[in-house]
Amino acid sequence: MPTVRRLCHDFLDRQGLTTVFGNPGSNELPFLADLPDGFRYVLGLHEGAVVGMADGYAQASGRPVLVNLHAASGSGNAMGALTNAVASRTPLVVLAGQQVRPAIGPEANLASVDAQTLMKPLVGWAAEPACAEDVPRALAQAVFEARLQQRPTYLSVPYDDWSAEAGDNAPAVLDRRVERASVPGGEQARALVERVADARRPALVLGGDIDSAGLFDDAVRLAERLGGPVWAAPSLFRLPFPNRHPQFRGVLPAGIAPVSEAFEGHDLVLVLGAPVFRYHEYLPGRYLPEGTRLVQVTEDASAAARAPMGEALVADPGAVIGLLLRSLDARGEPAGPYRPAPEPLTADGPSLHPEQVFAALRDELPEDTAYVVESTSTNSAWWRQMDLRRQGSYYFPAAGGLGFGLPGAVGVAMAQPGRPVVGVIGDGSANYGITALWTAAQHRVPLTIVLLRNGTYGALRWFGGLLGVPDAPGLDIPGLDFTRVAEGYGVRAQHVGGVEELRAVLAERPDHPRLIQVDTALTTPS
Repeated sequence: MPTVRRLCHDFLDRQGLTTVFGNPGSNELPFLADLPDGFRYVLGLHEGAVVGMADGYAQASGRPVLVNLHAASGSGNAMGALTNAVASRTPLVVLAGQQVRPAIGPEANLASVDAQTLMKPLVGWAAEPACAEDVPRALAQAVFEARLQQRPTYLSVPYDDWSAEAGDNAPAVLDRRVERASVPGGEQARALVERVADARRPALVLGGDIDSAGLFDDAVRLAERLGGPVWAAPSLFRLPFPNRHPQFRGVLPAGIAPVSEAFEGHDLVLVLGAPVFRYHEYLPGRYLPEGTRLVQVTEDASAAARAPMGEALVADPGAVIGLLLRSLDARGEPAGPYRPAPEPLTADGPSLHPEQVFAALRDELPEDTAYVVESTSTNSAWWRQMDLRRQGSYYFPAAGGLGFGLPGAVGVAMAQPGRPVVGVIGDGSANYGITALWTAAQHRVPLTIVLLRNGTYGALRWFGGLLGVPDAPGLDIPGLDFTRVAEGYGVRAQHVGGVEELRAVLAERPDHPRLIQVDTALTTPS
C-alpha cells in the first residue's frame, strides 16, 4: 500500500505540478522527503517573495503551480502577495504544513488553529482533511478548484499524514480529469450577436483575462472587425491589446465619472474578460451615459454577480470572440498604421525622466520582451513610450499591493527561459520582494531588473494630492543603494547615469540576472 506522500507525489507529477515554490519549515519536511527526481524545488527566502515568484510563473506558463508554506506563520507572511494572485485570477495551489494531529487541539507550537479559515476570504477554496486517507482526494480537489475557479486554493495537511498508508480507494484520484466548457447556448449566442450587430457605435473594453487566456491576437481581429475604439479595463494587470494600435484609447481611468465620460456617444459597450469595473479613485457619477448599454462576458461568475450595472454572460470569452468573428461583417475602413511613440520628455538636473528610460527599453530590447512592472508613479510615462504588440508582454500587481514586481519577474523569467524578461521596479516597491534576487542568482535566471530610484513613494504623493493631504509623513525613502543590496544577494549590479550609458548597458545580453539602478525624476501616475 503506498503512503499518502507517495500517492500525492504521483498525482502532482501526472498533473504537471512538478515545480514547487517554497520556504520550508519543520511541518513541511515530511512532504518534501523523497521528492521525485523530476520535481524542482525553488527556494525563496521570504514567503511573500515565494508567492510572488509562483504567481509570475503560473501567469507566464498558463498552468497551476504548487506553493509550499509553513503553517500559520508562513501563510501569514504570504497573505499580502496572495492578494495580487487572487486579483489576477492565478491558479496557485497553496499547500501548508500543519502540526501532527494530536498536537493541534492543545495548540502546540506551530499548530495552525482553524487552518481552513486562515486564508479566507482570499482563496477560492480551503480545507484541512479530516483524516490522512482523505489527503490525496483533498489535494486533487485543491488542484481542480484552482483550475476551475482560476483562483488560489489552500490545503493544510498535518505532517504525520504523509507517512500514513493511503487506503484502498485513494489511488483512484490518479486517473481523474476535471474540465470545463462554457460556450453560449443557441438563444444566448443569437441574442449576443444581434446586440453587437445592431449597435451603431460599439466600444470594446478588454480585461487582463484576455491576455491570460491567450486571446491577444484574437482580440485584435475582433476589434478590427468591429472598427470601434478599444480600451483596457481599469486597474490593468495584463495588457490585452497592442498599446499603439490605432483603435486603442488606453487604459480606462479607475473612477466612476471618468469611465462614464469615456463611453459618451457609444450605444453599446462590450466588456470581455474583465470585472465591471475595478475602480480606485472615488470619483462619483453615473455608471453609464444615457442611452448606453453594457454587456459583460466573463468566466468569473463572482465578477458577473457583483457588477453594479449592465448585462452579464458567464461564458468563455474565447468562445464568444470566435462566435462574433464568424457572425459579424467587417465595419468601415481597415485599421491604419500603428501610432509612433512621441519624443521622450527630459528632466532638469542629473536624473533621467522616466520617459527616457522607457524609450531606451523600447529601442534597445527585443520586441518580444516581457515586462513585469511595479512602478506606479511612472505609469503615464510608461504608456507614452512603450510599444507592446505581443501576448504576455506586460504584468502588473493586480491588487495594487506592493511586492509582486521583483519576485514576479523572477517567476516569469523561470517560466519562459527563451524570452527576454525585464522587471521595471520602483525603489519603494523593491524592498517588499528584494529577497527574490537571491533565488534569481541561485538559478542563474537571465533577468534584467531596471530599478528606478527617485527616493520617495511617488504614487502616494500623487494620491495624497487627490485627497488634499500632500504632506503626510513617511513618503520619502532616501539613502537606498540597491546595487550594494543586489551584490549581497549574488546579483551583478551597476548604477547608470546618462541615457547613452543606459542604452549601452541595455544592449548587452547577459545570461545571468542583473540589476541596473537609474536615478529618475519624480512624475505623476496619470
